[in-house]
Amino acid sequence: MSENAAGYGILVGVDGSAQSDAAVRWAAHEAVLRALPLTLMHVVTPVIVGWPMGPVQANIAEWQEDNARAVIAASQKVLSASETESELSVRVEIRYAGAVTALVDAAPDAWMVVVGSTGIGGVGRAVLGSVSGGVLHHARCPVTVVHDDARPTGSQSPVLLGIDGSPASEAATAFAFDEASRRGVDLVALHAWSDVGVFTILGADWHQYEDQGHEALAERLAGWQEQYPDVHVHRRIVCDRPGRWLIDESQNAGLVVVGSRGRGGFTSMLLGSVSAAVARAAHAPVTVVRG
Repeated sequence: MSENAAGYGILVGVDGSAQSDAAVRWAAHEAVLRALPLTLMHVVTPVIVGWPMGPVQANIAEWQEDNARAVIAASQKVLSASETESELSVRVEIRYAGAVTALVDAAPDAWMVVVGSTGIGGVGRAVLGSVSGGVLHHARCPVTVVHDDARPTGSQSPVLLGIDGSPASEAATAFAFDEASRRGVDLVALHAWSDVGVFTILGADWHQYEDQGHEALAERLAGWQEQYPDVHVHRRIVCDRPGRWLIDESQNAGLVVVGSRGRGGFTSMLLGSVSAAVARAAHAPVTVVRG
């Protein structure tokens, strides 16, 4: 969907958590960059009751409505403190459904969906919440997952791109170049020439494979560098577990961009193992782009 056609613009799911607040701040900055409206959506899971509705269920429903309005108001307050409110067209919406269902159903009318990640207990950032994970797997538009400790959106940290040559990777490359150009930052393109370690292919001329990786990366970037001459590109060639390298490199990035599936994915409705791992554990916001 083109930016001008996106009815919701940038759609951010809000629930009043620290991760949600971080997602609102990031989404606001992105909406300003792209001159898109920003939609704050809070989803209320309906109370399932028999007939007639008892006083307890009625009180729960009333509390949910009050809480929904409070969450929206708190998110608007986050916007007011972000210094971007005056440049934004902001909409609010409350839906009654399952959170994943509501956000995924709205995704075709959005240019992007932004959600906060959730940490659980001592595992922390290694676990994605059920909502963010569900939206990542099923939304049919770019999805960005934001951690509550993400660095400021206006920083000059580079955009980090994971590239493997798949259709999803090509879409991610287009997004990453455009994002780096709009932010006025460098682009780091990371390509893993093998999904396995060097020591598993002993006897092969692995230097030759590495050289081929450099050539392949140069070919995949050439057209985009011509289209975005203002973007300075740093090329990174690695071997072994691209997810691990992307997570490590994300410590110095302002945004990580990956495709929705990598080598070996079975269906477009399933997230590739690399993109899922990066979304869980990266040290910067992660945008997953469909092919």
